Amino acid sequence: MIGCSTVSGAFTADVIKGMAQYVDTPIVFPLSNPTSKVEARPMDLIAWTEGKVIVATGSPFDPVEWNGHTVRISQCNNAFVFPGMGLGILAAQATRVTDGMIAVASNALSDCSPALKEKGAPVLPGFDVIHDVSKKMAVAVAEQARREGVARIVDGVDLQARVDALFWTPDYVDYESVSDGSAND
Repeated sequence: MIGCSTVSGAFTADVIKGMAQYVDTPIVFPLSNPTSKVEARPMDLIAWTEGKVIVATGSPFDPVEWNGHTVRISQCNNAFVFPGMGLGILAAQATRVTDGMIAVASNALSDCSPALKEKGAPVLPGFDVIHDVSKKMAVAVAEQARREGVARIVDGVDLQARVDALFWTPDYVDYESVSDGSAND
């Protein structure tokens, strides 16, 4: 169930409990922003499904404590897909974005889901691995662009190497305040 209504509380306990009766692992994404307009709060979804739900939100939420475990709530937004897609497009020098490129980006992200390895884990990986996920997605997108004939980068060029070379990481330089002893410091 995907919520984009901006109607706070649109996903009620009755609806979610009814859904949970018929599926082993309900998937509920209350994506509306801001937080005050979310269709259901993650803590309620977890309680209503007795912890069976896979949840991702459009707004940030704190982790939820459930049965002695801390459940990290994935924020399903632009942080994962757009950087990887953009990097792949640049690496391939793609002339356009195709449905196939979007599909492989989605598949690359889903392959990184912690929920694949552990029941009850978040649907999206943590931000601590976002660089690795972006690079994996970028290579998949660039390869798909090449397969579909929309890449200007020719066969034989190492797309992984191009992704690595184009990948930008912010470097913040440590600095020290220098005072000349004047009253304007």
